[in-house]
Parts: sequence; structure tokens; C-alpha cells
Amino acid sequence: MRKKTILIACGTAVATSTVVAVAIEEAMQERGIPVEIRQCKATEVRSLAEDADLVVATTPVPDDIGKPVFKGLPFLTGIGRDALIEEIAAALKA
Repeated sequence: MRKKTILIACGTAVATSTVVAVAIEEAMQERGIPVEIRQCKATEVRSLAEDADLVVATTPVPDDIGKPVFKGLPFLTGIGRDALIEEIAAALKA
């Protein structure tokens, strides 16, 4: 499987996107899915999404970028986290 690129966005590309990035990287590693994680500000998503396989965002981002967009709030609250990880893994395997 080729390495998949995940773009993770939050307001500043520092705080919550880092939490999400670590969680996704660990979860995909456990599933044997090679990923490259890139963090960005929500305002940068449109210009950076072209090279990504999917986007995970903790803040609203455009949904017309032509890539799957997942809301990353479950990584911050823990509610629905496992289900979201499975959805992301399935999208990366598709």
C-alpha cells in the first residue's frame, strides 16, 4: 500500500491538530496503514488539499475541496473516537 497523506487542520496548525495528528498516526500504524501527516491552518486547507488523500479538521473547513473531510472533534472529546478511526482507515484503504 502506498503511503497515504492526511491533512490535519485546526485554527492555528499547532494545538488541536497536533493532538489529532498523533492519534491518527498511532492508530494507522497499528493497522499497518502507512501515512504521512501534514498539519495546517483551516484557512490553508483549500490550497494544500490537492496533495492529500483526506482531510481531518477540528474546525470548519470548506467541504467542496474534492477530498473526504472528517470532523476531528472525536479525537478531542473521546466520544466516537474509535468509530472515526475506523472510518478514516476505511477511506484510506478504498
